[in-house]
Amino acid sequence: MDALKIAVVGTGAWGKNHVRVFSEMLNVEIVAVCDLDLERARSTASRYGVKNYYRDVEEVLRKHDLDAVSICTPSISHAEIARKCLEAGLHVFVEKPLASTLDECLTIIETAKSQGKWVMTGFIERFNPATRKAKNMLECGEIGEAIMGHGRRIGWWPERIGDVGVVKDTAIHDIDLARYFFNSDPDTVYAKGGRYRHKAAEDHVQAILSFNDKTVFIEANWLTPRKKRELYITGSDGVMSIYFLTQQIILEKSDIIVEPIMKYEEPLKNELSYFVESILEKRKPYPDEIDGAKAIAIAEAIIESMEKNKVVEPKTNEIH
Repeated sequence: MDALKIAVVGTGAWGKNHVRVFSEMLNVEIVAVCDLDLERARSTASRYGVKNYYRDVEEVLRKHDLDAVSICTPSISHAEIARKCLEAGLHVFVEKPLASTLDECLTIIETAKSQGKWVMTGFIERFNPATRKAKNMLECGEIGEAIMGHGRRIGWWPERIGDVGVVKDTAIHDIDLARYFFNSDPDTVYAKGGRYRHKAAEDHVQAILSFNDKTVFIEANWLTPRKKRELYITGSDGVMSIYFLTQQIILEKSDIIVEPIMKYEEPLKNELSYFVESILEKRKPYPDEIDGAKAIAIAEAIIESMEKNKVVEPKTNEIH
């Protein structure tokens, strides 16, 4: 396979970035773009030199020979589009969240298994160079044993979001990072939050994820004017602060403060390059559909805890 033949479904604010990044790759041919807004699809195709544009994903699948599809539509449509693409024999990249409900995620998992195809969930923070460096430093024991974490992901409501609340859209990044850094799933969650300005879904949450004897606190909202994307990890021998927007890490120990020199990299380019290379080299990409489903299971437990004011056990053990 000389180049990956791919279609991008959804050319909104984030989908356009997918088309831009794919268009810069020598080992990718963007065969088509698709959007319910045909004019938006046409404009994106024209801007990035894509010959074919459509408003119906089934027409894309019927007319073109593809290897993979990148899905950047609202999350409520992820499961249906992913199923159709998998059944057409394609590998699939799905922007987070994998789907809008756990049941929809399980449908994607079963379809991927039956078709023998791969699904990658778009948790972009895993491809931030600060995340990569932090993971390496943790594994090398730079702060001893990781004991607790605190994620802050706050800012104004992104107007493009209308089908899920702040937990599944925003906090889900830190849910995935908690699993990634602590190498396990939380046993229980307890959360408080609500709908302060946005009555359709929750717009602020504070959640405690318990990993046996370790804890991660997650704070997310669509209310504050300053955008922050931060994660602090406390270890037995130091504290690590990760700033995702500036791609900085600060390591504080009893006798020293260290700030590694980081070269800026575009996380989306890292992420999509990894997906393309994985497919071309015939190796399963991660985070996969299991990771995506487990993040949704934890998110749903957080929402249930908020609504019922009680500790909830996420249904992660049911996902495999």
